[in-house]
Amino acid sequence: MEIENGIRLHSARGRWVVLAAALGSGMAMLDGSVVNVALPHIGADLGASLAALQWTVNAYLLTLAGLILLGGSLGDRYGRRRVFLIGVAWFALASGLCAIAPTVGVLIAARALQGIGGALLTPGSLALLQATFHPDDRSGAVGAWSGLGGVATAVGPFLGGWLVSGPGWRWIFVLNLPVAVAVALLTVRHVPESRDEQATGRFDVPGAVLAALALGGVTFALTEAAEGFSPAVAVSAVAGLLLGFAFLRVERRTPEPMLPLGLFSSRLFSAVNLVTLAVYGALSGVMFFLQVQLQTVSGFEPLVAGVAFAPVTVLMLLFSARSGQLANRTGPRLPLTAGPLIAAAGVLLMLRIGAHADYWTDVFPAAVVFGAGLTLLVAPLTATVLAAVDVRRAGIASGVNNAAARAAGLLAVAALPLLTGLSGDQYRVPSAVDSAFRTAVLICAGALAAGGLLALLTVPGKPAPAKSEPDATWYCAATAPPVDPGHECPGSTAETP
Repeated sequence: MEIENGIRLHSARGRWVVLAAALGSGMAMLDGSVVNVALPHIGADLGASLAALQWTVNAYLLTLAGLILLGGSLGDRYGRRRVFLIGVAWFALASGLCAIAPTVGVLIAARALQGIGGALLTPGSLALLQATFHPDDRSGAVGAWSGLGGVATAVGPFLGGWLVSGPGWRWIFVLNLPVAVAVALLTVRHVPESRDEQATGRFDVPGAVLAALALGGVTFALTEAAEGFSPAVAVSAVAGLLLGFAFLRVERRTPEPMLPLGLFSSRLFSAVNLVTLAVYGALSGVMFFLQVQLQTVSGFEPLVAGVAFAPVTVLMLLFSARSGQLANRTGPRLPLTAGPLIAAAGVLLMLRIGAHADYWTDVFPAAVVFGAGLTLLVAPLTATVLAAVDVRRAGIASGVNNAAARAAGLLAVAALPLLTGLSGDQYRVPSAVDSAFRTAVLICAGALAAGGLLALLTVPGKPAPAKSEPDATWYCAATAPPVDPGHECPGSTAETP
């Protein structure tokens, strides 16, 4: 059931609903932004190998990417508030397990559980706004939600660095517990329940399971191959590819698939998702290696390393809306071509970050140029994905694009250490890290440039028709495109974690 007419944004209840949704999504966003800062300290404390640190990041991304579309469908069927609350509680309990993990194996398992909670929580936060507010206020509610999420993005690295330097890395997970309690109380008290009464049919559980297993198989093969080739690597790689093929066959035959393959009949939708894979893969790879480089090679304290690239977030908060408006006037080709190329230039400037790096002369310029490229790119990328399909399918198109971004990050973090020759405990050796970082920078810059070239060749230069053109107004993070699976979300292109 939808809320009759909807509540108004400027009412007291409306403000509480926005706060509950923003705190919920912000909790997951904050967690994602601080874990990379903590990786060197997690490794030292738990005696973890580089592969274990990769899994600390990827276990979360694996379950999140595989289940996020299913999570949105569960909310539509069984109640968006109910599923959102389950996601909040699940995420909090998994965070508590992360905080007390005695070994890196337990930490990795807990991070996978966090991803399941995130798959229920992340799409639910935006779906609550869509279902709860009056149609005239939905864009404003999403904008307010997005702005609050931007605050979480900006504060996250600073808070994470402070916690790692002070109380310790476990506190980045403890922090989620009081936030989750606050979100649950606000949601129970102020957020009305809603569901899609027309949602019928079976859930695509086989598709979700096959997607997660396929990604898991390929990720395991890439991660373990860095330690040397083995029969387990070969079996995992083959199994992952076969499961991926099985997933496509299931999606083609399922009446209500998690991934409607018909979306890819749009040449533009297919092309922009390939650009998404290149851009978000490079972004995740850079951020994974950058924190290790700053702390192990440059000798930055976690607090300084955490806020080193704050200019990226600041630029996106200030100028992403204008970037979306520019794309509406000129067409998406210009920003989708220039954005990745400028970001690639920013990545190449990171080659200046070495053993004696100075923040203002070596790190800050790279952050500004990289942030300028992402600011020019992210909003038009999201808008173009939504404009590539019929308006009624905008929600699922956005969800697919988000899943593509998560999968790209997952595979990048798994593959880059293999491609750069970093393995074992070498992440503690400055010379080994520095060499691997420079190779990773070149690979990521190449991926961004390839994304820009692909956009130049495939994306139209003229603005999309007005009837299907999304309102590219609000963006607050670069972690992934927006998620609202199964929902048309007029005027909403806000970023989510």
